[in-house]
Amino acid sequence: MSDATPSTIGPKIGLTLPSFREDPERVFVVARAAEAAGLDGVFAYDHLFRFAADGTRRPALELTAMLGALAAETSTIAIGSLVARASLRPAATLAAALDTAARIAPGRVIVAIGSGDHESRTENETFGLEFGTMAQRVARLAEAIDELRDRAYPVWVGGPSTAVRQLAAGRADGWNRWGGTAAEFAAGAAELAAIAPRPLTLSWGGLAVLADDDEAARAKAERLGVGGRDLALGGPDRVVDHFAGYVGAGAEWIIVGPVDSADADNARRLGADIAPRLRALSVGGPSVGG
Repeated sequence: MSDATPSTIGPKIGLTLPSFREDPERVFVVARAAEAAGLDGVFAYDHLFRFAADGTRRPALELTAMLGALAAETSTIAIGSLVARASLRPAATLAAALDTAARIAPGRVIVAIGSGDHESRTENETFGLEFGTMAQRVARLAEAIDELRDRAYPVWVGGPSTAVRQLAAGRADGWNRWGGTAAEFAAGAAELAAIAPRPLTLSWGGLAVLADDDEAARAKAERLGVGGRDLALGGPDRVVDHFAGYVGAGAEWIIVGPVDSADADNARRLGADIAPRLRALSVGGPSVGG
């Protein structure tokens, strides 16, 4: 493996969708806004519910049904999972659902798949579904990846652990990390560079509070009650600087998760003020499988 020379091609820009609701129409509104804004992809979560700040359970739209609907509601933008959970469905069932979406939207489906996080455990246990140990979840993830191999769409593996990256290196088309700092993303990319036998797509996704300027973004974050070291928060200049660290570490996709994901104006901000400047950057970092 040789070290990378930075690419002259900038990253692609994705947007997460407002999956935690009963009405799918807002999801379609945001997806169509992202397509109109010239973004590269929209991504849906895979959860059974989400706890609100007051402890109540918010509903969630089912991932595979949502992808099929998005395939029909859009025409050019990529649609993806971030991430499909291997612990929720038999591998063959998941593959059939994703294959169906890919037939509706040929060439536009991206499948990111993972083993589940701490919130996933709570969901599974709420409904009496087995979650399992880390070793068991990784085994189910490997089974799902093998079932999805050689399909008409790329398969990324999502997760920060070494075990997940090892699966990505040997069996998948890409790796996604949600959250974490640019330095942590760079360390994961470097680990993959040492073990991947072929090129992989590297992607990063994380939460963001977007506004027209820093003061407005801080006010929005306070109103929404959010913060954190890896939160992208600010006007376009500050947000571009934040994402640039991940691009420099090798991220070929930046997938933005607005905390107020139901606001379609986030797509406009990304498309007009942020995406063009990010796409002008060179993707750096180690050459995975190069």
